[in-house]
Amino acid sequence: MLTTTALKVLEPGELEAALAVLDREPVANAFVAARVQVAGLDPWRLGGEMWGWYVGGRLESLCYSGANLVPVCATPEAIRGFADRARRQGRRCSSIVGPAGPTAELWSLLEPHWGPAREIRAHQPLMVTRAPSTEVAPDPYVRRIRKDELDVIMPACVAMFTEEVGISPLAGDGGLLYQARVAELVGAGRSFARIEDGRVIFKAEIGAATPLACQIQGVWVDPAYRGRRLSEPGMAAVLRYALHDVAPVVSLYVNDYNTAARAAYRRVGFEEVGAFMSVLF
Repeated sequence: MLTTTALKVLEPGELEAALAVLDREPVANAFVAARVQVAGLDPWRLGGEMWGWYVGGRLESLCYSGANLVPVCATPEAIRGFADRARRQGRRCSSIVGPAGPTAELWSLLEPHWGPAREIRAHQPLMVTRAPSTEVAPDPYVRRIRKDELDVIMPACVAMFTEEVGISPLAGDGGLLYQARVAELVGAGRSFARIEDGRVIFKAEIGAATPLACQIQGVWVDPAYRGRRLSEPGMAAVLRYALHDVAPVVSLYVNDYNTAARAAYRRVGFEEVGAFMSVLF
């Protein structure tokens, strides 16, 4: 029994307590919750460790430490504990991402040891909707990607990732992990696109999904087709699928400087409810 404040790597037997923390903020925690619900807390299956911050024997905060470092419902005291462990362990992640306040606090403690970052996106509005668009009709040509269309969707996914993150997902391991992730989403029926003559002109995925909330990611329009208002009906179509088939709440987060995308999402029905922050290495 942990009677004082303590940080530990969670074990499979602590799954119920971890899920209870994740369920406190189902929209903000969708990414981590989705992984935990599928893989549990075993580090091998989870793809990283789940750190837990206990206060008086009660699990209060979490931090996922894998390819991303993600604080979850993290109090200032927990952030200090997570930062100390991350600093002693050394950087193993490619990014720190999470709710803007705790993530900024975590980065302020790690920056002297891990900095400088390649890029910091300090304010990424978190947007949410619970209803299909009432202003924008869904694009009838946006549909689920079939498993035999993986070669069709992959170049668009690579282009989107490279444009968004600033590096190619094919670097390092030749893109094996990224291709596996794209294939996973296609296989789960959570990859959507409009394809004309074998060319993807709009695409998006439902990246994280739990029974309580899901998160749209990877929204992309072929540069040759931009300015034709394809993203709004495309997003309306993906939103319809998400609400009907996946979860009652749909979210996404977007760079604050992308004013065109923010306006488009608002027209589709999304509202800003908070902000994320990303630190990219």
